[in-house]
Amino acid sequence: MYKNHKIGIVIPTYKSIDHIQSVIDGLPLWIDHIIIIDDKCPLHTGKSVQENYQYDIRILVLFHEVNQGVGGATVTGYKKAVETGCHIVVKMDSDNQMDPDYLELLIEPLVSRSAEYTKGNRFVDFKALKSMPLGRLLGNSVLSFMVKASSGYWNMMDPTNGYTAISSSALSKINLDKLEKRYFFESDMLIHLNIYNIILANVPIPARYGDEISSLNIWTTMIKFPPKLIRGIMKRFFYKYLIYDFNMASVYVLIGLPLFIWGVVFGLVKWIHNASIMVETTTGTVMLSVLPLILGTQFLLAAINIDIDSTPGKK
Repeated sequence: MYKNHKIGIVIPTYKSIDHIQSVIDGLPLWIDHIIIIDDKCPLHTGKSVQENYQYDIRILVLFHEVNQGVGGATVTGYKKAVETGCHIVVKMDSDNQMDPDYLELLIEPLVSRSAEYTKGNRFVDFKALKSMPLGRLLGNSVLSFMVKASSGYWNMMDPTNGYTAISSSALSKINLDKLEKRYFFESDMLIHLNIYNIILANVPIPARYGDEISSLNIWTTMIKFPPKLIRGIMKRFFYKYLIYDFNMASVYVLIGLPLFIWGVVFGLVKWIHNASIMVETTTGTVMLSVLPLILGTQFLLAAINIDIDSTPGKK
């Protein structure tokens, strides 16, 4: 119990038998429930935890019959945490890269009710940034911007960070079964939270690297994530700006997007056609493409500006 709040820790596990004991042993005594989800681990991490921690009544091990990925395992843990009456649920990975010394810092905004969802931010650690390869740093920056645009949390610093805490009230608002089950889970979670205007807080927490090997490749991620992010922004626009609200951002997008698409498609078609028959494009034809393109861009930029100002919790 922490300041009259029941705290649960959700730890998805897969091939982490070498690190799970360090993770559990590092957790403070005021944690009420430690929920381990064995995601069909071939190394039987869950059984190992059951055998080694029989004395710890806080620990509950759940087993998946089929591997569901980090998202599926986390959702299973969230549901069980809500069942046990937890007010705040923290999600930690089983690779021992998330320092439990920062748990109080992570949950404090939820306890004070200044936020309903907190996310660790590794990019405050300048030493870690300096040691990060330039290509990976650039990839992280590009991915971060794409997730910000898709989720609507423009104030977020480290969108792929899995060290998070969420209130039970926020969990009750979203349909957990609709969330992405694998590595896109963190980004998909943000998209769903933004639809319901859940306030997010960034918490400076440096990463703790050891001999663990990450299975998430930044460049593979940048290839697989964009289509999912595009679907995410379409979903968020539909629910947040058409169903639950209708404001000037809705109008700007509904006007600007068709104009932008018309300008691009019409311009390309005319340019390819005229180039193939070696005919110079007339000024009027050029303007039929350029003018809608410029107007569409301006409308879309205005909509983005409203979206930035509408970031939940922004003052």
